[in-house]
Amino acid sequence: MRRTLTQIYDAKLAEGTLHSDAAQRAVLPVLEDIRAKLEAAPEPRKRGLFSRKSAPVDGVPGLYFWGGVGRGKSMLMDLFFDATDVPKRRVHFHAFMQEIQSKLEEARRANTVDAMRPVAEDVAGSLRLLCFDEMQITDIADAMIVGRFFEALFERGVTIVTTSNRAPEDLYKNGLNRQLFLPFIDLIREKLQVYELKSETDYRQHRLSGEEVYFYPIGRESRARMDALWGELSGQDHTHTLKLTVKGRTVELPHFHAGVGRASFWDLCAAALGPADYLAIAGAVRVLMLDDIPLLSAANFNEAKRFVTLIDSLYEAKVRLICSAADTPERLYVEGEGTFEFERTASRLREMQAADWAQDA
Repeated sequence: MRRTLTQIYDAKLAEGTLHSDAAQRAVLPVLEDIRAKLEAAPEPRKRGLFSRKSAPVDGVPGLYFWGGVGRGKSMLMDLFFDATDVPKRRVHFHAFMQEIQSKLEEARRANTVDAMRPVAEDVAGSLRLLCFDEMQITDIADAMIVGRFFEALFERGVTIVTTSNRAPEDLYKNGLNRQLFLPFIDLIREKLQVYELKSETDYRQHRLSGEEVYFYPIGRESRARMDALWGELSGQDHTHTLKLTVKGRTVELPHFHAGVGRASFWDLCAAALGPADYLAIAGAVRVLMLDDIPLLSAANFNEAKRFVTLIDSLYEAKVRLICSAADTPERLYVEGEGTFEFERTASRLREMQAADWAQDA
């Protein structure tokens, strides 16, 4: 028997996997209406790639719901996405835009006259519902293409449901050439219902308040505590590998859920990654759990340099860091070239342990 989203939500409350929240409950009928219309609507006939004069396909209007960090937007997105029975895809917005930039570049290299058209057709051809988590526009390259791309998806009948930490009017705020971006805000208002999730509770911050976020030494106890926090932040389900496309290469976070990523030191610092890769990771997550930071020295100098770059990227992006390490920050790197430079990294690791770190980010 088909259950409504509210019934599914109530079942999770009864199981103890969720806490009742009036603001979360209020948005469920809105999502349920989109779900019902999508499932009841006939499969739209897609516009052909070369049918320039064909009329746009009427899709089901979607939703842009926004609110503060940790209010449960991603959880509600998961609930809606899992329950909706149509061809669909759910993806982190940052990762998706990098994917689209890469496909556009391929189309341009093939001397395609209008690179946007085949890329949009490829995306729209296999789905009716596209769910984005954490829409944010900080890159001018994304700002310049997102409007045309979304318009192309809407014309092909794709329904978009997206979460964001910002109201549409605050997207790409103070960005370069922002006047060129303003029509996209109008497009969002025209094609999507805009809904503010006004919950007063920051569940992510609540889960981390009073918690240690730096565990040492590495061993059974530190791993158990990292696993426990990961379970709290991820719900132990819906985790997947986050793949980011950076300058034509794929950078992976082995575990990802609702803005929270998890990887080992070796995943991120033993691989040949650079500043652009770490900036992409920092832009894609709100919380990063990093396991098994070893003692650093001349023996792993390259890994240590990458670790410094990673911490700098996370620090500047105000990403919440939770980690396990061989020793305290000040004693991670005590011998060999680079010890003096590492003092700043140790200081940042200390600062990032504060309970209010990134609270206002």
